[in-house]
Amino acid sequence: MADYKNTIDFIKSVYGNKEFTPLAVPVFAGNEKVYLNECIDTTFVSSVGKFVDRFEEDMAKYTGAKRAVVCVSGTNALHMSLLLAGVKKDDEVLTQALTFIATCNALSYIGAHSVFLDVDKSTMGLSPDSMKEWLQRNAEIRKNTRIGELPESQDFAIREDELACYNKRTGRRIKACVPMHTFGHPVRIEKIAALCREWHVELVEDAAESIGSTYKGQHTGTFGRIGAISFNGNKTITTGGGGMMLFMDEELGAYAKHITTQAKIPHRWEFRHDHIGFNYRMPNINAALGCAQLENLDKYVASKRKVAAEYIEHFKNIEGIDFFTEPENTFSNYWLSAVVLKDKKAQLDFLKQTNDNGIMTRPIWELMNRLSMFENCENDGLKNTIWFAERVVNIPSSVRPEDL
Repeated sequence: MADYKNTIDFIKSVYGNKEFTPLAVPVFAGNEKVYLNECIDTTFVSSVGKFVDRFEEDMAKYTGAKRAVVCVSGTNALHMSLLLAGVKKDDEVLTQALTFIATCNALSYIGAHSVFLDVDKSTMGLSPDSMKEWLQRNAEIRKNTRIGELPESQDFAIREDELACYNKRTGRRIKACVPMHTFGHPVRIEKIAALCREWHVELVEDAAESIGSTYKGQHTGTFGRIGAISFNGNKTITTGGGGMMLFMDEELGAYAKHITTQAKIPHRWEFRHDHIGFNYRMPNINAALGCAQLENLDKYVASKRKVAAEYIEHFKNIEGIDFFTEPENTFSNYWLSAVVLKDKKAQLDFLKQTNDNGIMTRPIWELMNRLSMFENCENDGLKNTIWFAERVVNIPSSVRPEDL
């Protein structure tokens, strides 16, 4: 068994040699209490209040999106994004098996089928090369037979194309592609977006982990019509629980806001609704927390990148462990720092020794195709995906208050 004592001591030193070093905890270093007290003092703690509007406006400005719409969770944001992209029951969605389960849960709520494609060694996210190869071998473009399939009141897509992508083997429509920016590292999103346009597939970015990350200077979640972000407690910024959709189509964003607020027609006293809606509204009290967190986002990302730089310096001299760095042409928030061990045994040894010594570490999520709910989903062999699953460990990645 390899001895990781030097690395254990180093990780402890990065976070002040505490008895226990957690993986990722939130930091509240700004106006959180001020804004929360304002919600309480004014009694606007639910889904109506100025902080909801402000949070959406501030996030749209920060990311460069045309419109931002808050939700109760990142999973809600993904679910609604897929509905708005026109995904329907029995459609297929191209995604990755190396992801958090929310990605697949969201499309399962609709009754769609995951197709798992391999990831890049350089990004840990969906590979455009794997996607291109799979599409060329398995897909074809033909007339869209699903136009007008649902009544207007249940059809959340703004517009359906005349042509669509179909799986030649199953006969099912391939409606969307959901790449996930793993641990905040952007995928090769330009190439994925180009493939989506070529094959008439909607791009829905799972940017849950990548607030503050960019590809060639453009924020993740803004390369397709819709992107989804998470503000869970362990994310780079948090609203306690919450999510957001980013839109490059302002009209679609306005429609999303309407649908996620029970599709209520504005009126001073009447309660009328014009669609089947969703109660995905983020409460004002959560949005207040988000506004305060967003004010410090750049400082939080800078802290995470500083920690990552210290890890890079340490691990370059450690045989058998590679620190995973941001891909080419990207700026990563390093939401969760990750190391890649030489094999499965080394991964398990590292996990045991770090956790035994008060350092919280964890392996990558169980691959989606290995879960009973998704074990029958089509995949392309997932060579790189399996390689990562047997080697990756996340190490402590919290923002350090002393860096702010």
